[in-house]
Amino acid sequence: MSELQLVAEPAPLGFTPARTALIVIDMQRDFLEPGGFGETLGNDVSLLQAAVGPCARALAAARAAGMLVIHTREGHRPDLSDAPPAKIARGAPSKRIGDPGPMGRILIRGEPGHDIVSALAPLPGEVVLDKPGKGAFHQTDLAQILANAGSDTLIICGVTTEVCVHTTIREGNDRGYRCVALADACASYFPEFHRVGLEMIKAQGGIFGWVSDATCFADALKRAAAAA
Repeated sequence: MSELQLVAEPAPLGFTPARTALIVIDMQRDFLEPGGFGETLGNDVSLLQAAVGPCARALAAARAAGMLVIHTREGHRPDLSDAPPAKIARGAPSKRIGDPGPMGRILIRGEPGHDIVSALAPLPGEVVLDKPGKGAFHQTDLAQILANAGSDTLIICGVTTEVCVHTTIREGNDRGYRCVALADACASYFPEFHRVGLEMIKAQGGIFGWVSDATCFADALKRAAAAA
């Protein structure tokens, strides 16, 4: 498949599906589902759930085009050996990393709350990347996976916009990747943070990357498939 044009801001972006990866950030039960850790902190999880449909649209399009799909999950080893003490100490007592939560121990790999929501469940063969930090490159083999695939463009969605999505885009930008945030497929517990986070990415001619949406991304791939 030849280069496609993606409608985006601050300008359209040409991309080649074979050299592009879709990265779905931290769409985990503890963050998105009622009764999970996110809600126990007083957050309105419906704000994050709004991104599920657009994420599913982007996933379906990427899968149909045979693109590399990567799912990430933020979480730590059960013994907390990969969790910095300063991170463990944050938050109210009984609501810290490793403490018992409504869906198992908070942010611990293998616990029910750590898993990806069923609507976006990874398919066999798709990469599932467990990360101990906010950014998907930190202490993971993402850079090696992308290098092996020959990727140069990252289409990024998930939660939350201003934290793990933004950190991953900044990391990717510094490593030379062209990074695109799908605005409707990202979300935050704080709508203003979501808005400003997206503005920051595309500011000054795209200081960190581009902003598009799931429909534009899916339409670009569908047009190419129809032409083929």
